[in-house]
Amino acid sequence: MPVYNAPTKDMAFVLHEVLKTQDLSIEGYEDLSADFTSQVLDEAGKLARDVFQPVNASGDQEGCTLENGVIRTPAGFKEAFNKYREGGWNGLDCDPEYGGQGMPYVLHTAIGEIFCAANMALTMYPGLTHGAYSAIHAHGTDAQKATYLPKMVDLEWSGTMNLTEPHCGTDLGLMRTKAEPVSDGSYKISGQKIFISAGDNDMTDNVIHLVLAKIPGGPDGVKGISLFIVPKFIVNDDGSLGARNGVSVGNIEEKMGIHGNATCVMNYDEATGYLLGTEHKGMRAMFTMMNEARLGVGMQGLAQAEAAYQNAVNYAKDRLQGRDVTGTKNPDGPADPLTVHPDIRRMLMNQKSFIEGSRAFTLWGAMMIDSAHKDDAAEGLISLLTPVLKGFNTDIGYDMTVQAQQVFGGHGYIEEHGMSQFTRDARIAMIYEGANGVQALDLVGRKMPKDGGKHVMAFFDMIKTFASENKGDETYENDFLNPLKEASKDLQSVMMYFMQAGMKNPNDALAGSSDALHMFGHVCLGLMWAQMAKAANDALAAGTDDPQFYENKLITGRYYMQRWLPTTKSHMARAMSGSTNVMGLDAEAF
Repeated sequence: MPVYNAPTKDMAFVLHEVLKTQDLSIEGYEDLSADFTSQVLDEAGKLARDVFQPVNASGDQEGCTLENGVIRTPAGFKEAFNKYREGGWNGLDCDPEYGGQGMPYVLHTAIGEIFCAANMALTMYPGLTHGAYSAIHAHGTDAQKATYLPKMVDLEWSGTMNLTEPHCGTDLGLMRTKAEPVSDGSYKISGQKIFISAGDNDMTDNVIHLVLAKIPGGPDGVKGISLFIVPKFIVNDDGSLGARNGVSVGNIEEKMGIHGNATCVMNYDEATGYLLGTEHKGMRAMFTMMNEARLGVGMQGLAQAEAAYQNAVNYAKDRLQGRDVTGTKNPDGPADPLTVHPDIRRMLMNQKSFIEGSRAFTLWGAMMIDSAHKDDAAEGLISLLTPVLKGFNTDIGYDMTVQAQQVFGGHGYIEEHGMSQFTRDARIAMIYEGANGVQALDLVGRKMPKDGGKHVMAFFDMIKTFASENKGDETYENDFLNPLKEASKDLQSVMMYFMQAGMKNPNDALAGSSDALHMFGHVCLGLMWAQMAKAANDALAAGTDDPQFYENKLITGRYYMQRWLPTTKSHMARAMSGSTNVMGLDAEAF
């Protein structure tokens, strides 16, 4: 069966030696000493290893059931959920006024990776609750916050987000769910929502649904969408639970992965709802937390890749197959371990170099979210990078679970070893919170040209400044800075092409958007590896009791720069080939 151990040392390296969070003047970061974060990460790792991970495979096999309108989660989920709840993990970065601990989002992101890698399906229940908490915290009235947030922070109540309808996915302007005003200021919500993760459960006393709906007479399209709080049980004035609301689970979706999470069809039959924020401004309220939510999904791609990689490494070291072509390495055994074979090493190095680069990228993004409310530059940069964090991390994260499965050969295809679960669970992250094709369109069509291209040019200036400030060591320049600068130039060339060709034919830019997103992702990881290599060199120069850790960082980083980063050339060629080859065939010819 699969195993998982939290990579806490690598997380600490990124937080304290690369990002240097303890030295930054961001609110709450004064508490992020290395000793403190290590204790938090270690405790999260223990809970993930000992409680979450043991019910991951069984939860996948058992799944959720719907019995007489009640969701039953897999055996062991409620006990694990309660241990998470009792530890206060959900409130780590929540407002102390409502029972949270007020820690920075970057720490929440780090521990989120740990729990998600151990059990993605279970972690989604508090994850969706955290998202709903954020929306109410940002847009709710004082009364709404006082009513809902303490119970959601404590996980006595869980939360959901209800966007998608059977006929309406990304194009929310087609939404049909209605919200009829009532004289007491509430609304009657009627309609059906689908694909609602954590739509119901048997682990919390109430479920607080956030539902997008249209008030009759409002503007057409997305401009007429409002957001509503619709609790499963009506909350009385004294905070106790009252009557069951007109919301029910119509069905549990049968799906490829995350079987332990109840993905529900939700029916609203004149359910009582309460406006969250302003009428017809529901999309603005929803997008308040979009950077956080999409970064969280990108983290899911990273987390599943990490869990799959750990098991692939264990298997490759233990499995004896064939002999090393350069000379036998295990003369007392019938064969050498898989690790002697270059193609196995290639797959493991692909995984390792992506995972460690992606982790740095993700935590850097979380750090920008922490500072964005007081720093316009950080706000602009994280807005630019959010579709990259989500799209690139989940596309490549999924690919890495496949490569981990491939290390096992035929045993990777057999459920006994559990490797398919990582691949199946990771697959959804490429789709929800905006499918990755939409992320690419958002990057190219909105984020890169935003504010006259100011934010993307600031990103390129950041790379240029970093390279200028850290030149001098010929080996470091050749191994890290020069490949980074070359890849950055490739991305800038594609940007210029989009600006010129897109003015004449927008499809020429949009047809290359996915390639541009992947180029952007590789450049970001190239920047992360250049920074990690610098931190590793600094540690070695200063003296360390674990030189191998830092030497391994340099070896892994060189692999990324030599084997991953040059793919910007092929992405550039495709992106700049225009749209004729994509759009040339008549639709009827397919």
